[in-house]
Amino acid sequence: MKKLFIILIASIIYFNVNAQNNSAGISSETLREIQKSYRNNSNDKAVGNAISGNEIKKLALNRQNVAANDTYFSNRISSKGISDQKSSGRCWLFTGLNVIRAKVISKYNLSQFQFSQNYSFFWDQLEKSNLFLQEIIETKDKALDDKKVDWLFKNPIGDGGQWTGVVNITQKYGLVPSDVMPETKNAESTSVMSSLIGYKLRESGLQLRDMAAKGQKMADLTAKKKEVLTEIYKILIYCLGEPPSEFNWRYKSADGKISEVKKYTPLSFFKEFVAVNLNDYTMFMNDPSRPYFQLYEIENDRHTYDGNNWKYINLPVEEIKKIAIASILDTAALYFSCDVGKQLNSEKGLLDVNNYDYGSLFGVKFSMNKTQRIQSFESSSSHGMTLVAVDLANGKPVKWLLENSWGSSAGFEGHLIMTDQWFEEYMFRLVANKKYVTADILKISELKPIVLPPWDPMFSEEL
Repeated sequence: MKKLFIILIASIIYFNVNAQNNSAGISSETLREIQKSYRNNSNDKAVGNAISGNEIKKLALNRQNVAANDTYFSNRISSKGISDQKSSGRCWLFTGLNVIRAKVISKYNLSQFQFSQNYSFFWDQLEKSNLFLQEIIETKDKALDDKKVDWLFKNPIGDGGQWTGVVNITQKYGLVPSDVMPETKNAESTSVMSSLIGYKLRESGLQLRDMAAKGQKMADLTAKKKEVLTEIYKILIYCLGEPPSEFNWRYKSADGKISEVKKYTPLSFFKEFVAVNLNDYTMFMNDPSRPYFQLYEIENDRHTYDGNNWKYINLPVEEIKKIAIASILDTAALYFSCDVGKQLNSEKGLLDVNNYDYGSLFGVKFSMNKTQRIQSFESSSSHGMTLVAVDLANGKPVKWLLENSWGSSAGFEGHLIMTDQWFEEYMFRLVANKKYVTADILKISELKPIVLPPWDPMFSEEL
């Protein structure tokens, strides 16, 4: 009798569980209702034929909007030479160095000048490798499925980044001109090199955890880390070339004058020739999903272990616009990042919220606001560019100009034009010199930051 009772209870539980699962799935009745909702009339057939045989963006292109914006700007900073990151995720590095480059070109009256992105990238990759390995050592007592350990193994290294990386790497290793350490094939196309380094880091991460589990001393773990870094250093030299410890260099000004040859180290070149104080710059964010006028810090988001985590002041977009306009009016370019893929007409080089009308094409609403897009991971910062112009009408911005790093033939003469409305919807980060920021906003940087984990929706590196 007891056995029959247990079987009966088990049967009831099984029936209830399966009833729940069946109601959650797509039942035959639900499927029939869904299928019925599609009318399959002549309009549906025509739209279906058009969409299935063509590129969606071309069909959704709002042609009334194509000629709506001109290419003139009331206030524009002159730039000389569009850079090209090619098949790499180094836009953050190109953008940051282009901000510094503009100052150098102006200061020395140069017609052309580029920093070596390859030089800075070499040290970025070695430092990120060390950061990963050291974090693995410091989380050795946590379970493999711990959230932070899991995140580390999913993200051992990458070629993306943001302004903090420019500061960390430049202040530690200096800078060199592009002709001192030119680009290589693997700097321009980083995927295979990054994959191999990522493999080595994951493999070594497991080995370090295994050593710790067996009770080996910290000195042994540190020695293993050094061994792995030695191997990665060799990979980087083979792929990117060996960074110079010193070099001889001179320049030619726009009026034809040639400077004397001088010997530099990368650090002395940065301090003597470039002479830009990177500590004078502050990052701002427009994240409407969180309280404004607060200081935030992303844990473990830095490019060097001994560097600084990414910190930013969250501001309403109108406050960020004021800072950007003040900087441009004073001919100072800015580091700018955004969700570049949204509503981008790449042929015209135009970023406009009205470029594509997907809703009318499919008869489906796409109506999330910026807060909702952030919270659901639908939108985040994906690309960094240099903000160099604004078009003002009655003191209000109409459109903005971005110097891109996709080559001179991409977009509008190597630039992207964005409408002010697009700026509001898809702009995320801006780095500006403190002199263009009001005292009350700067005081926020002195507050204790609200620390966010590296897997937060707003954590995303520019590529």
